[in-house]
Amino acid sequence: MVTQPELERGIAEAERPDRPVRRMLRGIRRRIDRHPRLRVAYRAGVGALGGVIAVGGLLLVPLPGPGWLVVFLGLAILGTEFAWAKRLAAFTRRQLARFWAWWRARRAASAQG
Repeated sequence: MVTQPELERGIAEAERPDRPVRRMLRGIRRRIDRHPRLRVAYRAGVGALGGVIAVGGLLLVPLPGPGWLVVFLGLAILGTEFAWAKRLAAFTRRQLARFWAWWRARRAASAQG
């Protein structure tokens, strides 16, 4: 089982800006930004793809499986282009972390007696 600090270190490592994939994606993004029509099409595509994935994840939430993970994936995709989606994803992540901390404390208290 992966511990929380190990998970956080792994995420921080993957988000380093000097990673080769991140450099490649920044280059692609610079080329897109030089062409206004392409930029609009790109934003529309990101919005459509992220929206479909997020809504699909919300439909999966009541079912067994990775519903919330799919919602976060959709928000992450939307967050690459839209600041409101990035803020919403951060807020949702904080609330979910608070919930899991509460849940673990509750389980620990019930296990003690």
